[in-house]
Amino acid sequence: MISNTDAIVAAMILYMGICLILGFIAYRRTFNLGDFILGGRSLNSFVTAFSAQATDMSGWLLMGLPGLAYASGFDSVWMALGLTVGTYLNWKLVAARLRTRTEQLDNSLTLPDYFERRFEDRTRLLRTLTATFILVFFVFYTSSGFVAAGRLFEALFGMPYVEAMFWGSIVMLAYTFFGGFLAVSWSDVLQGTLMIFALVLVAVLGIALAGGAGETWARIEALDPSLLDPFAVEGTSLGWIGVISLLGWGLGYAGQPHILARFMAAQSAGHITLARRIAMAWVITVLAAAVIVGLTGLLALPERLEGPDRETVFIRMATDFFPPAIAGICLAGVMAAIMSTASAQLLVASSAFVQDFYRGLFRRDAGGRELLWIGRFAVLVIAVLAFLLGLDPESKVLDLVSWAWAGFGAAFGPAIILSLYWERTTRTGALAGILVGGLTVILWKQGLGSFAARDPQSLLGQLGQLYELVPGFILSWVAIWVVSLFTAPVREAVSLQRSPR
Repeated sequence: MISNTDAIVAAMILYMGICLILGFIAYRRTFNLGDFILGGRSLNSFVTAFSAQATDMSGWLLMGLPGLAYASGFDSVWMALGLTVGTYLNWKLVAARLRTRTEQLDNSLTLPDYFERRFEDRTRLLRTLTATFILVFFVFYTSSGFVAAGRLFEALFGMPYVEAMFWGSIVMLAYTFFGGFLAVSWSDVLQGTLMIFALVLVAVLGIALAGGAGETWARIEALDPSLLDPFAVEGTSLGWIGVISLLGWGLGYAGQPHILARFMAAQSAGHITLARRIAMAWVITVLAAAVIVGLTGLLALPERLEGPDRETVFIRMATDFFPPAIAGICLAGVMAAIMSTASAQLLVASSAFVQDFYRGLFRRDAGGRELLWIGRFAVLVIAVLAFLLGLDPESKVLDLVSWAWAGFGAAFGPAIILSLYWERTTRTGALAGILVGGLTVILWKQGLGSFAARDPQSLLGQLGQLYELVPGFILSWVAIWVVSLFTAPVREAVSLQRSPR
């Protein structure tokens, strides 16, 4: 338990109180399902940028990534580089086109909406498959936020893990339940500001404690030279599999529904350019700061952190070396990172349930107020499932995030990109790609993991260590391309047969 918590608790309560107020204000402006899911497409460039990036960078940014840098050193920059490039390409290639297309396609509110209308799927199979993957992977993704909240409250108050996770989840659930998309987006601006402030502040503190940038480098080299080798991890060679796996995180961006929803909610495609510039400045700064926090934590903290405790390096740095009031602001930044993503994930998952299952398959004539409250009820149910999944105290934030990130990236990323850029993409091709990508992520580790454990140096053993997003993305892309080529002529022939002579 952290000592001198009164000021820290006061800062946390103030922050969470502001989030609840934003939720109440948004509640009064949320009248129908469209408002609840996309906020009426009303986000300006600044809010779009901060909302997309705060939603993207969850608790893993202040816990998982510093923990990775703390454990394995400079090889963590490969992940930061992959994420930076992936972020840029997502804003550059996907954002504006998706914003325009979703509005043109009968104002599509969700990803399953978009796929169904883009490919004119009257069977509703594409909608159902997409919504199913969203619900499955978002339960795991949301669980990572609850685990991170539990770690924070456990360190702060000395609570048992399960109790800490419960109380750490209450506020994000409350303001998502009532305020919907507007509450989440408005609070993202506050949360994004807190995250960048906290990370930069603790990174600067770490460098100062080490004696400056040059001294930091020299002391880390003296501690363990392999920590500064980008091709080594914990004293062993990272290898090409490790480098590709870390860089491969960038492939996931085009398939993340909670990020794509921010693009869809922008006021217009014209707001995207400025939003992209703001977002990239924010991303580069926070990723660099997170790696620095992890590396300098090796020098600053008196005892070595092991296992899941490595992911508390940011928390320990803030509380051990800052006055309680400033530490409270930094820990509010951790809570901001957790809440910004978990709340967005709850919202997108509930949207998939109410729009794509409840309304799309069972109650097509349901009224606006009915759908709004069904959406709020779905938030509660999904939160309970995510909470139950995170009950294991050995759960690691980065492990949960990496699996869900891979699932979305492989299942939806190629389908989104090709649907926007390749007109020959067919409904059957999209179905094949989503199914192949999602199942590859689910089965890759189970199928090749035994080889990795038994003989890690063999070809199959090395493939078993490859981040499942990489093969999932590639196989999904190939499946869409091949199946579309084979089904496109059939579609054209049917079209010709039905055309008037």
